[in-house]
Amino acid sequence: MPTLIEHFADLIIASQQTYQPLDRRYLINVIYQQVGSTPKSANWPTTLIATARQLVRYAVTNRMIENRLAAKERLLAQLTDLYTPTPARVNQQFWNQYQFSPQAATDYFYQLSQANDYIKMAAIQKNIQFQTASPYGRFEVTINLSKPEKDPRAIAQAQKVAQNYPHDALSFENEGFAGDAQHAPRRNHRLVRLTLGGQTFGLQYSPYAYFEQHCILLSQAEQVMHIDALTFHNLLDAVDLFPHYFFGSNADLPIVGGSILAHDHYQGGQHVFAMDRAPIVQKVTLGRFPDVQAGILQWPVSTLRLQSTNKQHLVQAAELILACWQRYSDPQVGIVAQSDGQQHHTLTPIARKQGSTYELDLALRDNQTSKQFPDGIFHPHPELHHIKKENIGLIEVMGLAILPPRLVPELTAVKQFLLGQKVKVNPIHQPWVQQIQQKHQVTVANVDATLQTELGQVFQQVLEDVGVFKQNAIGQAAWQRFIAAINVFASKD
Repeated sequence: MPTLIEHFADLIIASQQTYQPLDRRYLINVIYQQVGSTPKSANWPTTLIATARQLVRYAVTNRMIENRLAAKERLLAQLTDLYTPTPARVNQQFWNQYQFSPQAATDYFYQLSQANDYIKMAAIQKNIQFQTASPYGRFEVTINLSKPEKDPRAIAQAQKVAQNYPHDALSFENEGFAGDAQHAPRRNHRLVRLTLGGQTFGLQYSPYAYFEQHCILLSQAEQVMHIDALTFHNLLDAVDLFPHYFFGSNADLPIVGGSILAHDHYQGGQHVFAMDRAPIVQKVTLGRFPDVQAGILQWPVSTLRLQSTNKQHLVQAAELILACWQRYSDPQVGIVAQSDGQQHHTLTPIARKQGSTYELDLALRDNQTSKQFPDGIFHPHPELHHIKKENIGLIEVMGLAILPPRLVPELTAVKQFLLGQKVKVNPIHQPWVQQIQQKHQVTVANVDATLQTELGQVFQQVLEDVGVFKQNAIGQAAWQRFIAAINVFASKD
């Protein structure tokens, strides 16, 4: 009977990814130095990842590591790295598979990233997910429980360490990095190199994915997020490389941008959002670009959809709209392009490819604040903050709500209260609870569906708050003024 360490070494060799039979004793010693001794058994786990997790538990028992999440995650990354091919081999295999099809290449890399626990599948499965109907299609809602809470001792330790390596969470420098008090372990991290717009980018999958094959394209250059003509070029080049994926960019301004503005990157994946299915409700003529079809999308976040088989003209049309929007003000609806030298307007662009036709959705974003709305005028308004206060980034613009983990215990109390139990509900939810009671006859049979419906309606209002042209007659008239301004701007350009 083998020890657990011997069993793990045999599984690694059998995988034919990194080591050969002659390497067995070497592997055993490497693992032993990290884990300590393990018993013999004929009933060890049959998969590499399950075996690696059990080795981590023995390392804790043997006091080789502390019983803390950060230490266990670091060791797990070291162990899974033993059966993860080197970056050079991953890239070689990826592009070999690409010769068969782009789908074959991404499937290979996605499966590898799950097998070596870079994609935290066990953690992702903890997320609460459901769909809810809306006038704009079926929204998706996720209560995010996968990302681990920050360890207070790790935070305290990080404050003592003055280190800027890796540069940031999206830096190429993370590939193979063991992790420290400031940075997550990335020993099992791999990047597929490719070129967009003459620059090197890396393809990886999100460790805490929100949808199928949720990937990230990050620039090798340490440059801040920016939306310009090169962004549109890069997104369209990306869907040329991977036509089965969409690719989009968070906006490049605070409040309306994503959580990481310091490093230029895009997100993508193999998923169909409610926004993808949204129809065009009004065609728009872009006089300078007769081969670009454009229209206003039936969507709460004010969006223009552009379609063309001519990639260059599509980029030029998007660049024109961006330039116009960056300069556009409409005081009648509170839209101001700049104030105090600060730019307020940018776009959230999303690219797709349908056969030979390219598609760009351009969601208009405005990051103004005011005394009434200090967190953002075109941001979830205060009465919604009990559910959602965080930035509305690319994924949520497309119709997938990402809600904070605090809602799990808070909504449990709301549910119990609605069912007549004597529990204390967080005061921030009290007005919402009263509204639910007025609208619904809540029972044990319908309470979960009722709460899901109400959460979906909150998310709908969130997106409508984000929209710069509201879903009413005043907002629709403002849309028409902006469309007219685009063609006037084009005639002067």
